[in-house]
Amino acid sequence: MSHNIKLANMMLTCTRQLGRSVRFASSRAEELRTKLRQDEDDPESVAAMFAQPPPPGRTLKTERRRLPPWLKKGIPGGKQFHKIRNGLRELKLSTVCEEARCPNIGECWGGEDGTATATIMVLGDTCTRACRFCSVKTSRAPPPADPMEPLNTAKAVAEWGVDYIVITSVDRDDMPDGGAAHIAETVREIKRLNNNILVEALTPDFAGDMRAVEVVAQSGLDVFAHNVETVPELQRVVRDPRANFVQSLEVLKTAKKTNSKLLTKTSVMLGLGETDDQVQNMMETLRENNVDVITFGQYMQPTKKHKKVVEYVTPEKFQLWQDKAEKLGFAYVASGPLVRSSYKAGEFFIKNMLQNKK
Repeated sequence: MSHNIKLANMMLTCTRQLGRSVRFASSRAEELRTKLRQDEDDPESVAAMFAQPPPPGRTLKTERRRLPPWLKKGIPGGKQFHKIRNGLRELKLSTVCEEARCPNIGECWGGEDGTATATIMVLGDTCTRACRFCSVKTSRAPPPADPMEPLNTAKAVAEWGVDYIVITSVDRDDMPDGGAAHIAETVREIKRLNNNILVEALTPDFAGDMRAVEVVAQSGLDVFAHNVETVPELQRVVRDPRANFVQSLEVLKTAKKTNSKLLTKTSVMLGLGETDDQVQNMMETLRENNVDVITFGQYMQPTKKHKKVVEYVTPEKFQLWQDKAEKLGFAYVASGPLVRSSYKAGEFFIKNMLQNKK
């Protein structure tokens, strides 16, 4: 009996609250209608009325920042784009271009002026780490690496007719060498089928195993790339806890020490909350350690679960960082809102640098 009384009281309370809400809504609607009749000849007044913030206690959820005009891109397409995409599907290959939702995929795969660049992701499409900026799938135990992947990758590259290829990989902390031998074999197979193709390897940090770095550095590649991603001060809030700036710097130093002919390259995302002094100090440290190439691009939040964008850096600020990096002596700098680690790599000055060395 008491249970029924409680239930009846709850229903009565709900009905009263609902009635108050309906009366408030009706009153508000009538107020708006009156206001519209009074100010129908004053559009600014009407606009201001609708722009009023919600009353206290009725705040809206924080929305993701709107993209500024310079970050909006068209839908990718073109003959070369579809050729590369179809080839990837047939050979069951993955690309970081697709997995990381890169905004430049149409430009790179489309190959303006007769040059196309693709970034193939080997060792599968599942990473053992979970960086807060990256949308690649994660797992502690990814599927085993495909032993035919190095050969299949080389065949695909040879068929596409690209003249610059970037080989990258997920982190594979589950493998004894972090996948270094697999990456090195992929490079060798590409060079075996077409020695004229320029090969860049964008590597993980191999959990600090410098022997793994040496294996890749001696594989016959042209550019050894490893991304520090952000300034030292933001490493812990941006990257997986197993990654850090000092370890990444050691990877780049070891690659250069192992093969002095290699170009070493790194990339940095801006808009994560870094300060100007932090960026400047980071560039100086990289250059002091003989890093040859640096790129700057805008961090883009891939999903609502990832780290939010703190700032959309303007094209003018990117130009400023390019000027400062060039003054420090980097051999090549690519800096812009839509620049990515391997953005149109074959169409930049880096290609000419490599050809002049040969």
